Amino acid sequence: MNTAQTAQSWIVVADDAAATGLVEVARTLGTEVVAVVAGRRAVADAVAGVVDRVLWLGEPGSAPVEAFAPDVARLVAEATPRTVVGATTPGGRALLGAVSAALRSPVLAGVERVELSGDDVVVTRSVLGGISQHRTAVSGGPAVLAVDAGAVVVLSGAAPAAGSAPVEEVPATPLPAQVVEVRPTTVAGVDLGAARVVVGVGRGLKAREDVALISGLAGALGGEVACSRPLAEGVDWLPKDRYIGISGQRVSPELYVAVGISGQLQHMVGVREAKVIVAVNSDKAAPVFAQCDYGIVGDLYQVVPALTAALGGAA
Repeated sequence: MNTAQTAQSWIVVADDAAATGLVEVARTLGTEVVAVVAGRRAVADAVAGVVDRVLWLGEPGSAPVEAFAPDVARLVAEATPRTVVGATTPGGRALLGAVSAALRSPVLAGVERVELSGDDVVVTRSVLGGISQHRTAVSGGPAVLAVDAGAVVVLSGAAPAAGSAPVEEVPATPLPAQVVEVRPTTVAGVDLGAARVVVGVGRGLKAREDVALISGLAGALGGEVACSRPLAEGVDWLPKDRYIGISGQRVSPELYVAVGISGQLQHMVGVREAKVIVAVNSDKAAPVFAQCDYGIVGDLYQVVPALTAALGGAA
C-alpha cells in the first residue's frame, strides 16, 4: 500500500449513473478524479464522460453492490487519495463504510460546504438534524465524504473542467452473496426532492378529506403535496414518503408553501434549502412566520381555495 497521500479525489459509485454531484465535489478537492464503479457497464460508461479515470469491477450478475465493498476498499486504500466521495444511498453507504474502515478515517456526512486549506480538506457539515453546523479540517489522511442525493454543496472556487476516460476493468472477487428475489413495493413512491414546487400541510387541517384542498393548490402550482410528521405517522392521512422533517425527506424546491404548519424546528430543517417559503397560518405568532419569505395570516379553509382559484385551478 502506498503511504503517501495523493492529490487525487476518488468517487465510489454504487450502480448509479447519477454521479454528477459527487464529481463536482471531488473536482474541487483534487487534481484528478478517479471513479470506482460497482455495478453495470452502462453505469461505468456514463461516469466515464465526467471523470479522468474509471475502474470498473465487472458485471455484478446476481451479486448485490454490497458484495463488492472489500474490493472497493482495497483499491481506494492502495491509492490513498486526498478525498473519497460517495452517496448516502444504501449501496453508497455500504461502500463508504468499507472504505472508511480500510483507511481508518471517519465518514463525514451532512456535507454542506467543502474547501481546501493548504493540504487540509475543510468540511462544513449539518449535524443534529440541521440545528447546528460543524466545521472539520481533515489532515494527515484521506477525507471520506458522504453526500446526500439532491444536496446543494457549496464549493470553494470554480471546479476544474470535466474529463473523459476509458473504462478499465479490474479483477474483483465479490463476497458470496446474491440477490435471490426482488419484491417491488406496492405503493408508488414520490420523489419530493425533484419537485420544483412543494405544498406542505400540517395539523391545521381538520379532516382527511380536506387533503383534497391541498392537492388542488399543489395541482394549480404544478407541484407535489407533502406534510409534517403528525399527518403521516400520527393520523396516516398521507403516506410516510411525503413527510418532510428531520427523520423524513429534505427538499430544495424553488417554492415551498407551508399550509397550517406551525414551523417547529423538526419540520423546517427539511425545507431550509427552499428558495422561497410561503406560509399560511391562522396564528400570527406561529414560528413559521419568522422563517418564511411571505406570510398570510388567515384560515386555510378560506385562503387555500382563494389561492387555487386565483391560479386558475378548481377551488
